Formats: sequence, structure tokens, C-alpha cells
Amino acid sequence: MTGFTTIEVSELADRTVVVLDRPARRNAIDAAMIGELHEVCARLERDPKPLLLTGRGEHFAGGADIAELRARGVPEALAGINRRLFDRVAALPQPTVAAVSGCAFGGGAELAYACDLRIATTTAVFANPEPGLGIMAAAGASYRLAELVGASIAKQVLLAGIRLDAARALGCGLVLEVVPEGAHIAAANAVIDRMLRQSPLALRLSKLVADGGRADDIAQAVLFDSAEKYERMTAFLEKGKR
Repeated sequence: MTGFTTIEVSELADRTVVVLDRPARRNAIDAAMIGELHEVCARLERDPKPLLLTGRGEHFAGGADIAELRARGVPEALAGINRRLFDRVAALPQPTVAAVSGCAFGGGAELAYACDLRIATTTAVFANPEPGLGIMAAAGASYRLAELVGASIAKQVLLAGIRLDAARALGCGLVLEVVPEGAHIAAANAVIDRMLRQSPLALRLSKLVADGGRADDIAQAVLFDSAEKYERMTAFLEKGKR
């Protein structure tokens, strides 16, 4: 995928890598980036594969573009411009991994929360300072963060303005792993490599159910009738005989 101005997209055979590419603005999420990320989502909905999402330079994303936010009014708020994108990222068929360094503030944090897993460097900091700007974290943090870390910690972030550094993010389960600065993309790729050793259909249905589909029996029935289930279990049993 080419022709983008705010992101860089690398489509590999087994995964898609997206780099938020506005380093001079701490990769602030503006309307152009929203539109381009929607294009990536559309492609991944048609051709599902894992997504690795990261930011160019020192930071993941410093938030939404404040100049654009200041100009928005009631119609834009009701349209849920950022929320619709982040919900779409969260609903992608195959797993998503955010590789986070530096700032993941405001909308940047909400984009990271929308991913299935997060890898952080020691420099990573997650924060939702929206109330200080007279608004709320309405693009997913108000409900998604509590699902990830519990209501108490979510309220500390959303109401008291507490920032979660890498150590605390690891301690509360927001991130899977903390790695040295510069090692986050390799670590995220390693997680995706591990996922790719699993059954793609099982991954897809496991994500669907874990996200609240509550269709465990139906999903399991689909898997029980798959050729891959039989092949994988046969291989496991044959390995045990050796």
C-alpha cells in the first residue's frame, strides 16, 4: 500500500506493519491519519493478517491533533471520528500488537488500548490528559481502559491524570513486556511470530470470543469440524509416540 502521507505501511506475506509517521508532531493523530488508517483497516478486513502498529522516532503517538480538536464542535463529537477508527482497529479479525515507545497520550493511548497486545520500551508512558483540555477520553479509553486494567486504575488515569510508566503498565497488565529502548519492534514481531504458529481460524475465533462475542460453543463447533484441528491433533499424538 503506497501513497500515504501520515503513515508508512509494509505489507509482508504474513503480517502488516504500520508506522505512524509524523515524528515532528510526536505522531499526532490528525484527520489525514485517521483516513489513512481506515484504508489499512479496510484492507485487513478483506485480507486478514496480524497487524503491528508503532510510531516513527521516539514516540508512539502524542495524542490527537489539538488544533483540529479545538475546531471541532457538536456534530464532530457526535460523529465519533476517532472512536470509530479505534473501534474498527479493535474489531480487526486477526490479532493486533502495538509497539510503544515514549508518549502514548490521549488519542495515542486510545489507539494503543484498541490493540490486542502492547509491547513497551522503558521510555513508554501512557496517559489520558483530556480533562485538562476541557474534554473527556471519549475515543475508547472511557470504557476500554477499565476492561484492560480494572476500574480503579482506569479512574486514576482518567480522573486524577495519573500517568502509567512502563513499569506500572507492566504491573497492571496493560503491556505484555517491557524491553530496552529500540527493541520494541523486534519484540512485537516475536509475539506475532508466536501467534502465527497457531491456527489462524482458532486465533480469529478466540479473539472474537475474548472480545465479548460469548459464542464459545459455536466457535468451538466450527473449530472441531475443521481439517486443521484434525491435522494438528494428529501431529501432536504422533509426536507423543516417538
